[in-house]
Amino acid sequence: MTPSESAADEAHPSVVAVIVAYNRKELLLEALAAVKAQTLAPAAVVVIDNHSDDDSAETARTYWPEIDVVRLARNTGGAGGFATGIAVAIARHEPDWVWVMDDDTIPTPTALAELLRAADRPGVVLAGSRVVWTDGQDHPMNTPRRKPFAGRQEVEEATELGVVPVRSSSFVSMLVSSERVREAGLPIADYFIWNDDFEFSTRMLRHGRGLSVPSSVVVHKTKARADTDVDPGARFFFEVRNKIWLMVFSHGLNPIEKLVYIGATLLRWGRTIRRSHQRGFLLTQLRRGLIAGFGSRPRLNADALSDLGAVTEAVVRVEAPARRGT
Repeated sequence: MTPSESAADEAHPSVVAVIVAYNRKELLLEALAAVKAQTLAPAAVVVIDNHSDDDSAETARTYWPEIDVVRLARNTGGAGGFATGIAVAIARHEPDWVWVMDDDTIPTPTALAELLRAADRPGVVLAGSRVVWTDGQDHPMNTPRRKPFAGRQEVEEATELGVVPVRSSSFVSMLVSSERVREAGLPIADYFIWNDDFEFSTRMLRHGRGLSVPSSVVVHKTKARADTDVDPGARFFFEVRNKIWLMVFSHGLNPIEKLVYIGATLLRWGRTIRRSHQRGFLLTQLRRGLIAGFGSRPRLNADALSDLGAVTEAVVRVEAPARRGT
């Protein structure tokens, strides 16, 4: 079944799947095959090739000619990839929902159907899958944060449905409302990598309900079943800078939540450095991140992604309502 053929089923909201790819064409093919095998197929599929060196874009086009493949003129990082992918999905295909994932995310056949089943509730703007590693155990890299002050009725309804109210979610299989994206904006491209999904999902959920859906399962095929704080190396710079940007400039968290997350972040950074085999290097990245975080701020997506032609136009068009509201 092609994506367009599945759109004929008007019993379900329309969904566009977005896969962000970079130099992993074999995993990309596996992810595409898994999306193609969904019991409830998306209306369209968008692949964002983040300027790969391994002909990922052409491989995707050859495997599935009907999908929408966009090769970016430069590597915009995971954050830019998801920002452009969601923008293209909404601007070109006008779906009710966008389903996003990395190219190493392999959804099980009912993953999308289970997300839609759970999300079909008033006020729900986001739903995330249960993310496991190749051994079937929950992946520590993609653990959603439970909603700390969910009301009794919300918790009871969620329990009855077999889901969990959450305050944040991961880009490794996230279903997000297109309407909510237009209201609150796309992921922030300048984050490049790390914390972009946390910032985006908390912003989506500042005025909306989010769910973790254990019955929707995807396999995250990372090299190891490890969290992001296990010797992050040079990427620790992005962790530090982006966390500061998030706490200072993002509207995703309220002031009390920010205080709680600042404390948790400081403890996490200390644990990361203490456990590392390259403490001196991480301390250097910490210092660089602190300077960049307090000395700069993320640009608007229209500026950060200004050189991508038609993709830039899609970004500007999708974010226009959110920018008018600021």
